[in-house]
Amino acid sequence: MRAGLIALLSFAAGVLTMLAVQGWSPRPHPAASPHAPVVQPAPAASALLDTAEAPAAPEDDWPEQAPTPEQVLYAQPRLLDTALAKLGPRVPGTPNLYLLAFAGDGSEDVFHNEAEYAARLFTRRFGPTAHALVLENHPDTLATHPLATWSNLESALDGLARVMDPRQDILLLYLTTHGSEDHSLLVDMDPLPLDQIGAEDLAAILKARPFKWKVVVVNACYSGGFVPPLQGAGTLVLTAARSDRSSFGCGNDSAATYFGRAWLVDALNHTDDFTQAFRQASSEVARWEKQDGLLPSEPQISAGDGIAAQLAKWRAGVKPGAPVAFRPDTR
Repeated sequence: MRAGLIALLSFAAGVLTMLAVQGWSPRPHPAASPHAPVVQPAPAASALLDTAEAPAAPEDDWPEQAPTPEQVLYAQPRLLDTALAKLGPRVPGTPNLYLLAFAGDGSEDVFHNEAEYAARLFTRRFGPTAHALVLENHPDTLATHPLATWSNLESALDGLARVMDPRQDILLLYLTTHGSEDHSLLVDMDPLPLDQIGAEDLAAILKARPFKWKVVVVNACYSGGFVPPLQGAGTLVLTAARSDRSSFGCGNDSAATYFGRAWLVDALNHTDDFTQAFRQASSEVARWEKQDGLLPSEPQISAGDGIAAQLAKWRAGVKPGAPVAFRPDTR
């Protein structure tokens, strides 16, 4: 038995020696925070010597003119601080509205188009009491706009909480991306390892912050599943579909989603009442779906106590301007 044990130990020592020669060393796995990106270790130098037949790295799909993925991640605090600093001054003596637009999927222009348009619409049409900040995943804005990530969402909300009056002001969170049947929002900018945001996650993020008045618009498939955890006093929740239905119009063949075009472009260019705009948008979406032979998405709405009255106070200080044309950016 002793001889067998000695032989086994000798074999193990030989394996460790071989691995050490090849540049391997054991290292502990870092403890991950609930939403921290996982950074993969760099390949050993010996693995870089012969790349003639190596498969393409994920970075090969990264936009040529963009900063590197590492540079993009490193720049996020600066980009977010710059975006917050560009917010117009708060108008005293009346409720102000702060839009935070979140375009989660960087592989399709449609979400970028909506987030950018929402910011233009609110700041141009609804005057100085409307402010806008955009988080977006898109190849053209990697050097200029903060990413739409879980971490940036929390940081942006913290920044807005510092400049808003929590007694009066209204947060409008507009999220546009793909949604899954388990009620999770796609957050993607390959090859960055970004965490997804579920319905309970979003509710917890908002609950941890001091926003009394909130409008949360979830424009995604199966987004009705976000209503139960988000609804409550002081909160208006609008979704593009019910919990078990798809919404439509996403993809690179569309400039805007059905719900985004109907609520933002068509309805809010005619009214500043979000609930009235929702009713108009729902009817318009239903008509388009019927024309296209699609299963109705059935957008959902939930209005908690007090939010309608607070939105009416905001509208009392708004003199809507001219409609804002929808001219999506093209690459």
